[in-house]
Amino acid sequence: MPGDWNDKLNSFQKMIVLKAIRPDKISQAIQNYIIEKIGKDFIDPPTFNIRACFKDSSLVTPLIFVLSAGSDPVADFKKFAEEEDMLKRTEMISLGQG
Repeated sequence: MPGDWNDKLNSFQKMIVLKAIRPDKISQAIQNYIIEKIGKDFIDPPTFNIRACFKDSSLVTPLIFVLSAGSDPVADFKKFAEEEDMLKRTEMISLGQG
């Protein structure tokens, strides 16, 4: 912030000004704010652990994967199913496009 504004405004107020001036930069500013206030752990996604997810599943609580761009747990899932000798018992259904 120019002049004394950098010292006068707290980080949340700076984010509000940024939203008004450069809305395209607000996502990064929000991430920086979260890191500053509660830590980087709340920004970085946890590492996917198929074995831990399987332990949480049951006959009435199946594993359901909701994917985002760039994520593809199919290879990990198939490898785990092979290791547990369950590959023949698996069924995968795709509800998305493509």
